Amino acid sequence: MVAVIQTEETRRDPRRWWALGALVASMLVLGFDMTILNVALPTMAEQLGATTGEQQWMADAYVVVFAALMLPAGLLGDRFGRRRMLIAGLVVFLAGSLLGALAGDVNVVIAARAVMGVGAALITPLAMSVLPSLFTPDEQGKAIGLVSTGSALGLPLGPIIGGWLLDHFWWGSVFLINVPMVAIGITACVLLLPETRDPASPRVDTLSTAFTVGGLGALIYAIIEAPDRGWGDPLLLAVFAGAAVLITGLVLRSRRVPRPMLDMTLLARRGFLLNTVAATLVMFVLSGLMFVLPPYLQAVLGNDTLGTGVRMLPMVLGLSVAAKLAPPVATRFGARATVSAGLVVLAFAALLGSRTTTVSGYGFTALWLTIAGLGFGFALVPSMTGALATLPRDRAGSGSGLLMTLRQVGSAIGIALLGSLLANVFRDRLDVTGLPAPAAHTAGDSVVAAHLIAQKTGSAHLAASANGAYVHGMGVVLLVCGVAALVSALLAAAFLPNTPVTRRTEREQAPAVAAPAGDAGQ
Repeated sequence: MVAVIQTEETRRDPRRWWALGALVASMLVLGFDMTILNVALPTMAEQLGATTGEQQWMADAYVVVFAALMLPAGLLGDRFGRRRMLIAGLVVFLAGSLLGALAGDVNVVIAARAVMGVGAALITPLAMSVLPSLFTPDEQGKAIGLVSTGSALGLPLGPIIGGWLLDHFWWGSVFLINVPMVAIGITACVLLLPETRDPASPRVDTLSTAFTVGGLGALIYAIIEAPDRGWGDPLLLAVFAGAAVLITGLVLRSRRVPRPMLDMTLLARRGFLLNTVAATLVMFVLSGLMFVLPPYLQAVLGNDTLGTGVRMLPMVLGLSVAAKLAPPVATRFGARATVSAGLVVLAFAALLGSRTTTVSGYGFTALWLTIAGLGFGFALVPSMTGALATLPRDRAGSGSGLLMTLRQVGSAIGIALLGSLLANVFRDRLDVTGLPAPAAHTAGDSVVAAHLIAQKTGSAHLAASANGAYVHGMGVVLLVCGVAALVSALLAAAFLPNTPVTRRTEREQAPAVAAPAGDAGQ
């Protein structure tokens, strides 16, 4: 009883909104760190000599580790204290950021991004799971919406922040910007967040964690390496088979243990499952788009890094408007209609963008980017809120970890699969006639590399061919994104629950999980 009273006192504490602000800032940092590197990749490719595959790994190392470790991270917070593990995650993220800022080699950058992924895996599910201990049921929807919006807004803000930094500082500054933001987050967590845990939470299963990390890592590795090795390469086929075996092993083990790390019972909740699938598909499309767009704006249209970031502002504006309007629209018309409409808008934007040519100019790009931002906001925010609202309080950490894991899996596969598709199309369309074999191979690595070879050889034809090949590849990627969004819209319209989640009472919302850690055993 004491635990409930203390929880209610915490919920009435006006400092809870300051704590929420710190959580939103943390999620904003994680969001733009998923994309801030994208605008830096052309610069880093030139200065570090990174191939397209290495650029994909610099982007994906963060996302893969992020996705693979979120399930055990959520359980660590449930078991050992959410505030404690959240602070630990912020410290690890800070260490990875410092390593990245000081790196001078592609492999060190990839390692730094992986360390940052470990920190992000701890931060994300725990930032969500502490909300029930801070806010009453009437406030939780708003709080979840704000945290989700912070995460979503960080994605398109990344290239803008990265562009400004690269225009004024060296490329390592895209890592260094995290330091003050994370320091503020750590301070706020220490001073403002109550400690909560779920003593009944299952232990972190080492074998399940190994299955998750190995399966996802193998899958993403095979997708990224396929353009260079070929999809029929025996090694890659073996890696794909290994990934399938490991992921199957995870599912089978989760069905056998009493309190599994991958809680299959949560996936049996129709509202959680379908909203999670919708959010995952949105992230697949968004991550692919954010990977292919900066090289187009920078290499093809000739903008500098800051100009590239600024030219992605229409997406931020569209997303900001939609994030503000989505909750009341979902309340008025239902989640099914809102999410489906957002996906249709997103599909239209991607299909419109696929019509881009080398002479389209930025005005056309700004138009479909604005529409894409609106679609993202209307699809992502209600689906995230709907999924999290179905979670029982005693599964807050593991449930939000599962949701975020699947979201990041969507992001990682989006970058890997769509990036590989772009690399294949670009290489096939690029005309390297007359170039020596080594130069031709280098030019096929990326549009940035092709422009560098064109400058060295004085070949205007190669530069024009590179622009045409890249725009064609981007159009193919956007076409795939549009079809994926349209199929997702049809699935959401057919299966997504349309009725709002019944608001739970205070008695139902206050099990021991909400108790401060010191009272957990009382």
